[in-house]
Formats: sequence, structure tokens, C-alpha cells
Amino acid sequence: MRGIVSLIAAYLSPRENKKKHHRQPADARPLLASANNATPTAAWHSSSRQYQRLKSLSQCLCYPLLGLLVMLGVVQFISIACSIAVSFFPDEFDRAIERWRHNDQRSPSADILHWPTDISRDIVPVACHSHNDYWRPVPLFSALQAGCTGVEADVWLVDNELYVGHTMSALTPQRTLRNLYINPLLRILEQQNPITDLHPQRDSPPQGVFDMDPSQTLILLIDFKTDGQETWNYVHAQLAPLRERGYLSFFNGTDIIPGPITVVGTGNTPFNLVTANTTHRDIFFDAPLNKLVDDNITSEDYDDDDDDDDDVSLPNAPGGNVGQGLSGISDAEIGPDTFDWTNSYYASVSFKKSIGMPWSFRLSQRQVDQIRAQIRAAHRRGLKVRYWGVPAWPRSLRNHLWSLLVREGVDYLNVDDLRSATRQDWRPRISDWWS
Repeated sequence: MRGIVSLIAAYLSPRENKKKHHRQPADARPLLASANNATPTAAWHSSSRQYQRLKSLSQCLCYPLLGLLVMLGVVQFISIACSIAVSFFPDEFDRAIERWRHNDQRSPSADILHWPTDISRDIVPVACHSHNDYWRPVPLFSALQAGCTGVEADVWLVDNELYVGHTMSALTPQRTLRNLYINPLLRILEQQNPITDLHPQRDSPPQGVFDMDPSQTLILLIDFKTDGQETWNYVHAQLAPLRERGYLSFFNGTDIIPGPITVVGTGNTPFNLVTANTTHRDIFFDAPLNKLVDDNITSEDYDDDDDDDDDVSLPNAPGGNVGQGLSGISDAEIGPDTFDWTNSYYASVSFKKSIGMPWSFRLSQRQVDQIRAQIRAAHRRGLKVRYWGVPAWPRSLRNHLWSLLVREGVDYLNVDDLRSATRQDWRPRISDWWS
């Protein structure tokens, strides 16, 4: 019997020692334990309840947050999918609207969709010049759709007809000055100046091509590519329909009478023929901007291998075909007051040749001062400043130069990228450096 008791005591003794060994001191009790000597079991249950409450609270917060993120993801996916669809079919939505409008014309309420002058609806005019406009998908109309207020046509006199193209090899029988510009402008202006039962008389002065701003004139820059003296008579004659309807801006001997279309001659346009009529001029000159400032860059600075098609040729002789701003007038005849608002509209020059390249991706102070001097000289004479040949790449540099030119007072940006120019969102982007 004594042996059994000893065995039981020996069995219980290690467990008791183990409990004593693991007994925690008073200051090591769980934090959740109550201050009135709560037992470890009670503290554990209290901690478990606290954990369950936190778990329930986190679930209540996580599920709505997860649902919100999923919903945002779905919206973003739909937006991306729609953007991709529009990028592949950019005109389909407009075409669908147009089809709906045309189909609805049979209904009695069709008149509410149209008004007589809605050909340029929602187009805001912007002071930009569509360079080589005949290269656009639709000459004239692409520029008008973008909001450009200036278009350019290079004309060649061949067999008593004025053809439009960049070079002789690019000419085709149908691409004439009449077909691409004069006749379309006539149709547009006839629609902008309708005679209806509610409006039985034409407006005076006539409305321009932009319904958002009917007083805005459209600049038609005609670049004479063939002999100026011979080409002049044909250009003047083909403008007759616009002239007879009062659609051309003109100088009457004392004032400028603005019209929906302002015709400006450049290239080999002869200055002596522009100024021959002192009482009626409706073809204005594209004056040489670099000649308006006394302390300007000299002709020696024009030695450049630039292949721009609007190069200025020196020296000049009376009546010679020597390019923009210098044809039909000799160097000796050019003075500080030769070109002004009575005979010229634009004052233009090559940016690369007159100002120079921004080799450090910014203009020097001397270049900025030159721009300011030329702008002041042109504005004193009532002329609109236009630089052609502005560097077009990288786009970040082009946008910087556009912003600077507009800030300094340039009146018209000479542009190839109509969308970028008319949106006027020229903030720097990383992708612009390689695109």
C-alpha cells in the first residue's frame, strides 16, 4: 500500500512542479485582464470577444470598400473599351447622329434640327494659319472644321488655268483654285447670308464663315508660284464672284472695309500691282517682317541650307520673282513706311532664318528680343505677324515655341498640326520628346 501511494505521489509531483514553473508573475498578466485579479481564462475570453468585434467591424468596412473598387474597375474598363472603339472608328458617332438627323427630316419637326447658317455650328475660330492647306484630307473644310481662320493655296498658272499644288508634278486637272477654294467659299457664304421669309434682305456687312463669330474674316493666302505679273491678272479675275457679292475685304483709299474673306498674296505676288490701284485694293501683300526693323539680321544671315519652299531670294530687282515680301519691288524702294495696313495684311518671315534655331531647346534672350522688335514694328504699321518654318519636332519644343510666340503677341500661328494648334493644350508631356 505504501508503495502505491509513493507511485501516485511521484506521478503528481512533476505536474505540480510544471504548473509552478509556468506560473506567471503578477505584473505579467494579460493586458485585457481586469484589475481585480481576473483569472487567465477570463482574460482570454475577454480578448476573444474583442477580436470577434474587430473582425466583424473590419468585415463591415472591407466588403463595401471592395465593392466600390470593383465598381470603379468596371467603369474604368468600360471607359477604356469605349475609347478603343472610338479610336478605331472616330467618325462613326458623328455619322450616326447625321443619319438620324437626315432620317428625321421627313418628320414635321425636322426644322428644329437645322437653321440656315448651321454649316459651321459649334466651331470656335482660332488665330491659326493652315500651312499647305491643299494637303489636308479635305482642303479648306478640314481647316474650317478645326477652327483655323487662315488657309493657304499654292497656285500655278498653266494654260490659262490656276492649279493648286505644292509642285508642278503634283498638279491635277480637277485641283484648281476655283474648285478647291473660290466655289466652296461662295457656297458657304451664300448659306451664311440667306434670304428667307423671315429674313428677306441680306445682312450688311455680310456674315462670315463662322457662325460662332460672323464678323471673323477668313484669310485666303494665295502663293504665286509662277510669274507674278502674268499670274496676277488670272487671280484677280477668278476672285470676281466673291468681289461682286461684297465678300472681300478691301481698301477704299482711306479705310479698310472688312469682309468675310481677306485675300493676301505671297510668293511671287508683285507689290507694284498690289499698290497700283489707290482707291480699291482687295488683294493685300504679305510684307517681309525682317525688313520692318532697322537693327535686324542682315541678308548675309540668310545663308542656310534650309529647303523650305518659301525662301527669300536676294538681291532683288524691280518686278522680279524673288519670293515672299520682295517681288515687284527693289531693295532701294523698301523703306520704313513702305509696308503698312493700306497695302499689306500679313508681315511674315522664316522663323529659322530670322530668329534662328533654339539649339539648347530654348531661345536666347537675343532671339526673344528680336521677336519682340519684329512684332512691335509690324503692329506699329497695323500688320498681323506670322512666322513660318517654326521647328515642328520634338513636339514639346514646338509647343513651347507656340506658347512663347502667342505670349509675345504673334497674331497667327503657321501650323501643320491643326488639332494640336486649335486645342491650345500645349502643356509639356514626356511622350512629346520622342513623338
